[in-house]
Amino acid sequence: MTASPSAPPALPVPADSAVESTRWLATGSLLALIVLCLAWELVLAPLRPGGSWLALKALPLCIPLAGILKNRMYTYRWVSLVIWLYFTEGVVRGWSDKPPSQWLAWAEVALCLVLFTACTLHVRLRQRNAKAAAAASAAA
Repeated sequence: MTASPSAPPALPVPADSAVESTRWLATGSLLALIVLCLAWELVLAPLRPGGSWLALKALPLCIPLAGILKNRMYTYRWVSLVIWLYFTEGVVRGWSDKPPSQWLAWAEVALCLVLFTACTLHVRLRQRNAKAAAAASAAA
């Protein structure tokens, strides 16, 4: 099969764009999770009127924010493990709470899944790119 002469040739997408995409997806989902946790416990559906101390659960999410913004591989690795605590909280509250808290819990679960996927893909792509660069420099 040959390509038609009028069609432009397919250009390969550089691997760096995939890494950048996963980086921004991880950053965006982490920021969204921080905002969701604060809004949930302070404004949208607090356990007590006026907010609750449960809003402090957003603080541990602020710790990896600097590492992800600085693109540190180690941060992506441990965030992909720590995020399961928030996933578990979201599932438990999604099944046990009543709306609107229930909806917010399922939003937390979705953001946790996006963050986990983005972190693991980011690590895999960077490792694959590093191996390819090492192989290319060894061959040269």
